[in-house]
Amino acid sequence: MTRRAIIPAGLDAAAAQTGMTPAIAANGFLFLTGATGSGPNGVMPADPEAQIRQAFSKISQVLVAADLTFDAVVEMTSYHIGLRAHFDLFDRIRREVFAAPYPAWTAVEAAGLRRERAIVEIRIIASHS
Repeated sequence: MTRRAIIPAGLDAAAAQTGMTPAIAANGFLFLTGATGSGPNGVMPADPEAQIRQAFSKISQVLVAADLTFDAVVEMTSYHIGLRAHFDLFDRIRREVFAAPYPAWTAVEAAGLRRERAIVEIRIIASHS
C-alpha cells in the first residue's frame, strides 16, 4: 500500500508539534485527522458558529492540498460536546458546505475532546475517484 502525507502550508507547525499528519492519502482515499475549530493562532473561539466554520475551513485546506473539494467526501463523523445545544447550527453549516449527494454522516455526543473548549471535532474520508 502506498501512503502519502498531506500537510497543507500553515498546518505544518501544528503537525510537527502534535506528531499527527492532517491527512493520509492511501489506495484512492484521503483519511483526515479530526479537525477542531481553533483558529490559525491556535485559539479556540468561544462562539459555536465560529468554531464549526473554522473546523470546516481546516478540512477545506487539507482537501485543497490533496487536489480535492468537499464533493469528494464520502463519509463524515462529527464528535460533539453538547450536541443538542448546537446540532441545528452544525447541520445548517454542514448543508452549506456539502451538496447532494451528501456524504454518509454519523454525529456522536462525546464526553470530551482533546482540545480544551472545543465543542466539535470533525473527521472525514474522501475519495480520489
